[in-house]
Order: sequence, then structure tokens, then C-alpha cells
Amino acid sequence: MKPTGALSTASVIAFIIALGGIAAAVEPPTSGPAANGSPAWKMLKGAPDPVGRASVDANGVVTVLERTPDMKSPVGGNVPACANTTLCTRKGGPSRAVSDRVTWDQTMGYTLSFPYQLPPPTSGMPGGAPGAAVDSQGNVWVMQRKPEGQPQLYKFAADGKLLLTVPASVTGYQQKAHGIAVDPKDNVWIADTNGATVLQISPDGKLLRTIGTKEKRGDWDPAKGQELLWQPVSIAFGPQGDLYIGEGHANEGPNDYGGPDPANQISAARVLHFGPDGKFINQWFGDDNGPGKFGESHGLAVDPKNGDVWVGDREQYRIIIFSSTGKFVRTLSMRNLPCGLAFDQNGDPWMSTGQDGQVVKLDRNGKVLGAVGRGMGIEPGQFAEANYFAFDKAGSLYVGDTSIPRISKFTPPKRR
Repeated sequence: MKPTGALSTASVIAFIIALGGIAAAVEPPTSGPAANGSPAWKMLKGAPDPVGRASVDANGVVTVLERTPDMKSPVGGNVPACANTTLCTRKGGPSRAVSDRVTWDQTMGYTLSFPYQLPPPTSGMPGGAPGAAVDSQGNVWVMQRKPEGQPQLYKFAADGKLLLTVPASVTGYQQKAHGIAVDPKDNVWIADTNGATVLQISPDGKLLRTIGTKEKRGDWDPAKGQELLWQPVSIAFGPQGDLYIGEGHANEGPNDYGGPDPANQISAARVLHFGPDGKFINQWFGDDNGPGKFGESHGLAVDPKNGDVWVGDREQYRIIIFSSTGKFVRTLSMRNLPCGLAFDQNGDPWMSTGQDGQVVKLDRNGKVLGAVGRGMGIEPGQFAEANYFAFDKAGSLYVGDTSIPRISKFTPPKRR
């Protein structure tokens, strides 16, 4: 006999469904006030991405170019880019192209300028400028994506004068130019994701070293005499000159490693560590999610205060911190895409947010303290994809845009 007042199975199911509907109707917040040292924030819709089809004038104004039959893409190779999150296409995440963007109020008082005019291509699509690096003399190095056979690496004086164009005969075709960094001796290092190499270029534009083998992706496995890279994306240097290379651009596909290719059996997402003498020391791997794991190492920086290595896992909205030798320390969960990482002249961490269109200043627990950039877009002060950036000794930062041939300079306010 059914107890008085008992609910039938159908009633219970209906009640659960109703609760689910109530929960589904509660929308997450789309804005928030300044609080606990962080500026106010809001969610903004994404903007069209020119994907390299753009020219830029001296005032930073972008003109999106119509595609013509002779407009050859500046990106080569056969490795696809990842357009999904949280763990790329292999996890079936939503497309970043339709995601709303977390954008923070600009409260830091930085001044925007565009001192660096990149030479236009002789033919084909201009391509974006994914990153900038600054040497000890204040010169600014810029890497641009251009069609094969054209120069892609430039050196500018601080005032914007073009000092050096490194010919394509030196760099080769950088099929998908990504990270760029300057070492303690003012050599510039560039990462070619699709070409699977990292190059060391002297201050006067000479090729000094190639790490990896052009267009041959695979394991770095000294035990079997194999020294290959897999989609190198980011480069960073420690305070003593140690070199770190981050690999695994979105860790594309379920068969990145462990498939039929005997040269590629270990892992795609990894960080390689070389000593100041250039000799390989060790490597550590991401492989997936969880503590100490990462889907890719799109951002990479070394904390000048303790030598810890910060890895920006763009696909999982996290920064994973390791010791200088690869021991897991802790994870910082972020609200933005961790595309690029760098420490400023005071040793404070910053992070570029990719298609969220900003560079944000962080504390060491990942809290946003301030931001520069006006979100996703092509107007001056906006970014189609804010990527690799660097600081000079005065604290100005120079930010590359993967989809626009434009370097944005942000100068801090003068102290009174």
C-alpha cells in the first residue's frame, strides 16, 4: 500500500525535469564590477577575423583586403590549426570563433602608438605579425607571416626606423611563424610551427643554429639519435640563459603520437629545456588535462625571481607553473585564453588573451590587476588575436597580432 502523501515515480521525474529547466534558465553574469584589486569586466561579442588579409597605415588603421586569385596564403605546411576549446577538436569543444570575450576595463593609463611599419609583401597576402621581441639595446624584432620566398624577420630601432631585413635565404620559409624571443647575447630566436624548427639568428642577421629538422615532426629522443620537434610555438629564456621551447600547437587530433610513425611515439605537447651552452637537459610532457598536464604550451615565460617556468595552456584556460627542471608546482585557472606570457621589467607576470583582444597584468595567483587593449577587432587598440609580446627596459610593451600585420606599442604613464 502506497504511503499517504508519497509522490509517484512520474511526479518525481517531472519535478527533476522542472528543476533542470529552472537551473538552465539561470544565465551566467555578463559583467562584473571592479573588486579585490581587479578592474571591472564585461562580455563582448567576437568580431570578424581578417586572417592576414589586411594592410595597416602609419596610424594603425587597418584595411581588410578582398581576396584575389593571386592572393596566396602566408601560411604553409599541412598541419591544421585548432579552432575549438576546451581541449581542441579531439574533445569536441565549442568553437572559439563564436565565443563571447571576457574584456577588462583599461585603467592603467597606457598610451598607444604604432612606430613600426612592416614592409608590404611583393605579392600575395600580407599575413599577420604574431610576435615581437626586444633586445638589450631597445631594438624591436618582428616576425611576420608572408608567402614563401619573401623576407619575414625585421629589426627596428626604438624610434621605428627599419635597421635590418633578414632575407628569406637566411630564415627559410617560416611556414607558420609563431614565437619569437631574444637571448642574453641579443640573438633572436624564432619558432616555425608547421616547419617544425626553431632558429637562432645573430644580431646582424646570420643563421647560427637550427633546432629540429625542416618539415619533419616527431619525438626528441636522444636515446635513438633523434632530435625532432613537434609544432614548436613558444620560446623563453631563464635568467642564466637556459632555453625553453614549448611545443604542441593545440595538440591536434587523437593520433598526434603513438601512431604508425616510429619517429613520433612519445608526446606532442611538451617543453624542451636546453642549458646556456645549448646542450639538451630534459623535457616534460602535457598529454592531457589534470594537475601538471597541458594540452599545449602556447605561452611560455620564465619567472626572473625564481626561475619557475610558466606554461600557457590556451585550450584549457590555464597557466601551469613548473620549476626550472620541470617539476609541477601549481595551476592557475584563467577566465581568458592564455596565448602569450611575459614578465615585465619589474618581474611581474602578464598574459595576452588571443581573440579576447587584450594583454592583462597578473599577480602571482593569476588575478587580473589591469589590462591594455580594447578587445577583439581591427580598430587601433583592438586585436584580432593578441599573441606574443615583450617589454623594454622602460616598461613599454610591444604586442603582435596573428591576423594583422601590426605591432602595437603601449607606453606606461610617467611617474610623478
